Amino acid sequence: MKSALVLVLSAMALPAQNTPPSLVEGLAASPVRVLIYEDLECSDSAHFRRMLDQQLLPKYADKVAFIHHDFPLAKHAWARRAAIAARFFAARSPELGLAFQRYAMAGQELTSSASFNMRLSIFAHEHGIPPDAAIAALSDPRYGELVDQDHREGVARGVSHTPTVFVNGQPFIETFTFAEISKGIDQALAQAR
Repeated sequence: MKSALVLVLSAMALPAQNTPPSLVEGLAASPVRVLIYEDLECSDSAHFRRMLDQQLLPKYADKVAFIHHDFPLAKHAWARRAAIAARFFAARSPELGLAFQRYAMAGQELTSSASFNMRLSIFAHEHGIPPDAAIAALSDPRYGELVDQDHREGVARGVSHTPTVFVNGQPFIETFTFAEISKGIDQALAQAR
């Protein structure tokens, strides 16, 4: 599975000071674009992350671009901080940003607003990043602006729930099955030929 996975930075416009654009999994050059608006504190987003890892990427990584966008919901206490932290790690390497996203989603039940910085420090330490640098990044306006930009773009697209996934513009919102989204991807691939 991992050998077929290509993880790159999207060619979207870069904000100032070399902050990374959105993460892309799969075939970045694909005409079939799957835009994922996700909240790292959202249990439905975590469910979709598992579907992505276990079913979608194994089937489509060599055909489709899966593009991640931050959409932290206001009702979630640590979602925005998690999105900012993921941007910080992605600036080090796309793989590390994705690893933090998985870590945050897998550890939702262990994380609270009060414990977030401790869990962030643990992840940073385990990956050879000074924990103080990871904590300081939470106040870095470059990363916060990237998260806010994604959120604004999501609102402009009508996103209000997470995950909201667009397959070449067709929305799949919050709870949907592998069969449903797979059908949408297959149709988009057929149209792209």
